[in-house]
Amino acid sequence: MQKLKTLPAQIALALLVAYALPNAHEAAQAQTLPAAAATQQYDIAAGPLNGVLAHIGRQSGKLLSFDAELVRPYQSAAIKGSYTAEQALALALKGSDLEVAPLDHGVLTIRRAKVVSPASEAIAPKAKTAPAVAAIVATPDEEHKEVLVTGSRIPRASKEGPTSVTVITGEEIEKQGYRNVFDALSAQTQNTGMTQGADFGNTFTPAANTISLRGLGPNHTLILVNGRRVADYPVAYDGSVNFVNLANIPSALVDRIEILNGGASAVYGSDAIAGVVNVILKKKAEGFDLNVKAGGTQDGGGSNQRIQFTGGGSSGNLSGVFGIELSRTQPIWSRQRDFMSSTSSDGTAPTRIAGRMNVDSENYVDPGAGCSQLGQLFSGSVVQTGNPYCASGKAQPSYWTTMTQNESENLFGSLTYQLTPKTEVFSDLMLGFNATQNNTRGPNWTSEGGGNSYFFNQNTGADESWSRRIAPEEIGDATRYNKKWRDIAGNWTVGVRGDIPATSSWNYEAAYNISAYTSRQTTPLLLNNVDSFFLGPRLGYNSDGVAIYAPNPNRLYQPLTPDQFNSIAGEAISRNKSWTQTLSLSANGELFNLPAGPVRMAVVTELGSQGFSNTPDPQINQGVFYNQSEAEGASGSRKRYALGTELNIPLLKQLVATVAGRYDEYNFAGRSDGKFTYNTGLEFRPAKTLLFRGNYATSFRAPDMNYIYSSTTHGYYSSTTDYYLCQQTGQPLAGCSYNNYSPGANYIQTGSKDLKPENGKSWSYGVVWSPSSNFDISADFWRIQIDNLVTNLDPDTILRNEANCRAGQLDINSPTCVDALARVVRNPPNAVYQPNAIQDILVNPINAAQERTSGLDFSGKWRIKGGNVGDFVLKANYTKVLSHHYKQFANDPDQDLLNSLTNPDWGSKVNASVTWLRGPWTSTVQVTRYGSLPSADQTRRISPFALVNLSASYQINPRASVSLIVNNVFNSVKQDTTAGWPYYPVGNYNPYGRMGWLEFNYHFGS
Repeated sequence: MQKLKTLPAQIALALLVAYALPNAHEAAQAQTLPAAAATQQYDIAAGPLNGVLAHIGRQSGKLLSFDAELVRPYQSAAIKGSYTAEQALALALKGSDLEVAPLDHGVLTIRRAKVVSPASEAIAPKAKTAPAVAAIVATPDEEHKEVLVTGSRIPRASKEGPTSVTVITGEEIEKQGYRNVFDALSAQTQNTGMTQGADFGNTFTPAANTISLRGLGPNHTLILVNGRRVADYPVAYDGSVNFVNLANIPSALVDRIEILNGGASAVYGSDAIAGVVNVILKKKAEGFDLNVKAGGTQDGGGSNQRIQFTGGGSSGNLSGVFGIELSRTQPIWSRQRDFMSSTSSDGTAPTRIAGRMNVDSENYVDPGAGCSQLGQLFSGSVVQTGNPYCASGKAQPSYWTTMTQNESENLFGSLTYQLTPKTEVFSDLMLGFNATQNNTRGPNWTSEGGGNSYFFNQNTGADESWSRRIAPEEIGDATRYNKKWRDIAGNWTVGVRGDIPATSSWNYEAAYNISAYTSRQTTPLLLNNVDSFFLGPRLGYNSDGVAIYAPNPNRLYQPLTPDQFNSIAGEAISRNKSWTQTLSLSANGELFNLPAGPVRMAVVTELGSQGFSNTPDPQINQGVFYNQSEAEGASGSRKRYALGTELNIPLLKQLVATVAGRYDEYNFAGRSDGKFTYNTGLEFRPAKTLLFRGNYATSFRAPDMNYIYSSTTHGYYSSTTDYYLCQQTGQPLAGCSYNNYSPGANYIQTGSKDLKPENGKSWSYGVVWSPSSNFDISADFWRIQIDNLVTNLDPDTILRNEANCRAGQLDINSPTCVDALARVVRNPPNAVYQPNAIQDILVNPINAAQERTSGLDFSGKWRIKGGNVGDFVLKANYTKVLSHHYKQFANDPDQDLLNSLTNPDWGSKVNASVTWLRGPWTSTVQVTRYGSLPSADQTRRISPFALVNLSASYQINPRASVSLIVNNVFNSVKQDTTAGWPYYPVGNYNPYGRMGWLEFNYHFGS
């Protein structure tokens, strides 16, 4: 559906259906389709039941929960033959008084058959990495027994580990209204940092999405898929840092996402400073599933459709799973949202679209009837201002997409072959194809833009500067000037894993993984003949070196035809790629026994390399395009080696210690950087329902390759705000003519091969209380510190600092002011044209002194059994940032980023949901509340903001279900007019308004 004009009525109907119709269907016996079962060949010797269960868990990939004391007295007969995991477990339990029962998240629990009670919901399992072969997950049963959990690289006797882990299941991604993996992650409370995503607008990476855990930036969060690294997006985030794109991970095959909330370099190596995100894809399936989803926005634009087809099965020793996801999203243009359809709706002067300035007098030349000739452009909004020049409030909104257009095809396949009962080979392949388009500004011309921006008019005898914005009506349509990206991403893994011969508990995995990403960017640009198109032939230069023309003014005010525009416009194509590959070998098992239990150990060694290349269009340096600075390509590679170990030590029955250490070495640019990191953790259980935990970890991050290998790059920002000139001219920021002007200032950016690695430290401690399987609550304090932080100073921050230093608001002799003043190169105050205007902003990476942040995480879950009324599941997560400090240079004072009016990150975030289950009906209400933010003009804080999502689903029969999903139920848009258009906090919120989808699922086969 293109538009959902009746969404309020649909929401009311959904609520009525969700709460009333079950009474009319109490007799309906529609059942949820049982989990698909895949058979495998088992050859397990008779022995203690706990060992046999662990073997079944490792081989089947099933998540098992059982009480160690409960199963200890029992023996299991040998299990030989082809069985499903459930059948194998039933054989192992034969003759005992135990049974298998399902829990949430696909977990199976072992319990006494005589206990009759509904299956309890599993407490979120701790993150499981790919090298961990065992798959035993813990959850306390109704008697509060001690349980087993697989965490990090080795099994541990705990319900949760020393560091908290957040789990999002594939089912929750759909029920809570998330459009994709990125939406689900960005909504988590730990993600307090603002990022420039696909819908940010003026960004280097509008075809990609990422997150910023703890507000420390996207490059300080390690992203894994199935426990393995994937290639960075080939274009640096904000032109500076490398990151992983979350936009092309197919949600159809996500089993769960695990977020490790703390530093983990001692386990995972570089990058794991703010946390680790592990996207775990489904490994087992039987039959086929079809999912069709379509929807749009109430206010127009953004219609989208998605088809997912997944399946799998097994034959003999071979099992596999596959998935295909096809999706299409139409853009939302600024002009489609009334509140931002004009830049002058708040009284600000409209944007100049055609004008002649006498540079000598600094006055505009009267256009006469020129503006009326252009009157039908920009939807008939062109007027003549008092300056005088032609202007339109719709010039910028006509070319601005607030939601990018995207078409994607994502494929995934996984195969496992059982070589022997104790050894299997495996391989998986993921491919993604994405075509993205966006638009942030239309064609814009200034005379002699590649030079001094003015010329000598032979007809008037004056120095003049002419400018012209070209309207969508003149080029055929605004989409004619869209930027386009064609991305291809691939990830392939092959390996072998199994039990180590002659050992009772040790298993291993050897794997090779390669990941690559290519991106082709097509950018529309004006050609270098545009000056002669508007001004006629260049007649030479005068004694001052100023170009001479004899132009016809009518040419400036004459609308173009699409054919004329095509004669002055072309396209530049840049090609970018990145890759990474890793060969890894890991093993884990029991070392020896202590009175409180076995000491477990894991070891891992890795050998890897990665690289990237950015290749600009050669036409840029050939002078084909108008006003394009020289562009240089950049490329580089590096190798890495790692060796790590981890120990799980039961000091007492109630006290477990975890110790890990790892050495990583990076070789690049003729140098080597090595770093040893370690972490320690404690888990103390004074009672079986209560856990106290603490963790200390060191971490590091090798400098981004973009920082190291970036060549000297000349370019310009899409838009810039010159705070100094706004102050000098006495204009308020909201109406300042130098605010967010486009195209923006020129920049010169360089890399540095002398950067040092970043060093990090993190602390966390907390408590978990779970008095029953239906209730748990946790609270954790965390603190992260980064020394030698590598950063490319933000140009907006540089310009703010420069203005404040010149105005005396900052100490002009401070290191920050000395640095800012040296980075901004301006025209002299007595320049003929544009005195004091920015010539260049000099940008390069540095090792800043320090950044540190701390905060609190709270989470809770309560499942209420309501009998005939149904069951209710209440969940809540809350993150409160307590402090966030930054120091650019060692002698600078601390900057309080938490309370700063220049920091766009949230100081707090809340997620809460209520799910109601009754018979075939399931409905969820999800509320996300964001803390306050600085206003756009950075003079005050704007109030917190909340969004409400709703979903309701009905299980038609065991194979089919239908769902209605509504995001932003109350059609709320957070607006901020303090700094002018686009009147909302770009990057923190979106202006889409209410969105809705209908979804249908159908299962084929067994």
